[in-house]
Formats: sequence, C-alpha cells, structure tokens
Amino acid sequence: MSLKWTDTLDIAIELDDAHPEVDPKTVRFTDLHQWVCELGDFDDDPERSGEKILEAIQMHWIEERD
Repeated sequence: MSLKWTDTLDIAIELDDAHPEVDPKTVRFTDLHQWVCELGDFDDDPERSGEKILEAIQMHWIEERD
C-alpha cells in the first residue's frame, strides 16, 4: 500500500504503531513531517504537505489513542 498526504487516517495509524511512546498532542509539525516521510509505505512528494494536512494527521493520531 502506498501512502499519500491525503491518507491522513492511515498515516496516523502507521505513526501510532511506529511511535507508541510519543504523545501525539506534543509533537511538533517539523517532527511529524519527518516521521511521515520516514514511513516505509509513504510515497509522496515531501513538499506537498502543509499545516492543514499535518494538523489532520495529528488529530487522527490523537483519536487513535483515545
């Protein structure tokens, strides 16, 4: 499966698996961007993300934890 920036829920699930020790409420967007780009299934242009996309990923990640 190839993840794109628009796959915010799937990315959040992958991040939750990859970083179980991290509280998603405290993640800086610069770190979040890097971690998304480092996911094995991620296959999109790193420059195509923006604050709204990163915020959506973070919100899904918080919901995954709850």
